[in-house]
Amino acid sequence: MESPALMLSLMFCALLVAGLITRTVLASRQIRHVARHRATVPAAFAQTITPEAHQKAADYTITKARFGLLDTALEAAMLLGWTLLGGLDWLNQTLLAALGGGMVQQLSLLAAFSLIGGLVGLPLAWWSTFRIEERFGFNKMTLSLWLGDLFKGALVGALVGLPIAALVLWLMGAAGASWWVWAWGVWMAFNLLALVLYPTVIAPLFNKFEPLQDETLKTRVNALMQRCGFAAKGLFVMDGSKRSAHANAYFTGFGAAKRVVFFDTLLQQLNPAEIDAVLAHELGHYKRRHILKRIVLMFALSLLGFALLGWVSGQNWFYTGLGVMPSLDAPNNALALLLFMMVVPLFTYFLSPLMARMSRSHEFEADAYAMAQTNGQDLASALLKLYKDNASTLTPDPVFARFYYSHPPASERIARLRAAGTPA
Repeated sequence: MESPALMLSLMFCALLVAGLITRTVLASRQIRHVARHRATVPAAFAQTITPEAHQKAADYTITKARFGLLDTALEAAMLLGWTLLGGLDWLNQTLLAALGGGMVQQLSLLAAFSLIGGLVGLPLAWWSTFRIEERFGFNKMTLSLWLGDLFKGALVGALVGLPIAALVLWLMGAAGASWWVWAWGVWMAFNLLALVLYPTVIAPLFNKFEPLQDETLKTRVNALMQRCGFAAKGLFVMDGSKRSAHANAYFTGFGAAKRVVFFDTLLQQLNPAEIDAVLAHELGHYKRRHILKRIVLMFALSLLGFALLGWVSGQNWFYTGLGVMPSLDAPNNALALLLFMMVVPLFTYFLSPLMARMSRSHEFEADAYAMAQTNGQDLASALLKLYKDNASTLTPDPVFARFYYSHPPASERIARLRAAGTPA
C-alpha cells in the first residue's frame, strides 16, 4: 500500500474510533445525568410539570440514548464493512462483471448501496417506531402505513435521486477538471427547486394538508403575519396525528411558495395565544434571516465539499486507502461519490458543537423576536407544554446538550424569558 493510502487508512480508523468513543462517552453521560435527576422535578418547573411527566421524559430520553448507542455501533460496523473490509469493492466488482463499466453500472452501484443500507437499518427503524415510540404512547402508525411510507420514500428517492446522480456522474466524466463547479451548480439548483416543490408535490404524498378552518385562529395568525410583514401562500393543518403524537409547526417552501403548516396535534395542545407565540418564534427565524444564513452556509460548505471531491476522486490512494481497488478501464465516479459520502461525516462530526451553538443562538434570537411580537408568558407556557407532550427531558447533561442540542435546554430558554421580565 502506498504511503498516502496507508495514511488515509490510519486516519480513517483513528476518526472512526474517536467518533465511537466520543458518542459513547456523551451518551453515557446523558444516561447517568438524566437517571440521577429522574426522581425530582427541577424547582423552576415544579408548578407546571408533574413528577409522572418528568419521569416519563427521563425514561424516554434514557431509552432513546441507549438505542442510539446500538444504532451508532451498527453504523460503525457498516462503514468498516463497506470500506476496509471490502464490501464496496466486492459490490463494485460484481456489478462491473455483470453490467460492464458504463452509466448503468454506476447508477446500479449507487442504488444497490442505498438499498442494502436501507435493508440493514430496517430492523432498528421498526424497533424505534413500534417498540420505543409505541411504549411511550407516541406512535400512531400501523404496520401497513409504515411499510407504505418506506415504499413511497424509496420510490421518490429513486425518481428524484437517480436522474440527479446520473447528471452529476455525466459531468464528472464529460466536463473536464472543473466538473465539480458544474456539479455544485446542479446540486444547488436542485436544492432550491426542492424547496419550492416539496410543499406541493412531495409532502402531500405522505400527509394530508387541509386549509386551516378555525376562522378565529386564522384571523389571529393573519394579523400576526401582517404585523410582522410576512406573507404566506396559505395556512394548512397536517394530519400529524396519523403517525405520531408529537406536535410541531413549521414554515415550508421558498419565496412566494412559503406556507404555514400546523400539526393537528399542536392545535389540540395549545391555546390560540400560545399558537401565536410559537408562530411568532418561527417568523423570527425568517425576520432574523436565519433561513438565508443557513442556505448561504450550505452553499459555501457544499462548494468546499465538491472542490475536495474533485481533487480526491482523481487520486488512486483515495480508493485504495479505503479498501477499494479503482478500475483501470471503467469510470470510478460512483465509487468516489460513495466513498466521499461515507468518509466526510467522520470529519464533520467533530464540528457538531459549532453548528449546534449557532443553531441555539438562532433559537434565542427567534425567542426574543417572538417576545417582542406576542406575550412572552404565552411563549413560555407553549414551550413547557411542548416539552411535556414530547417527553423532552428537563435535565439533560450539560456537556451532551452543548455538543448536540440544536435548541437550548428548557431551563435556559425559560431563564431567558424570566430575565426579560416575562415569568413562566
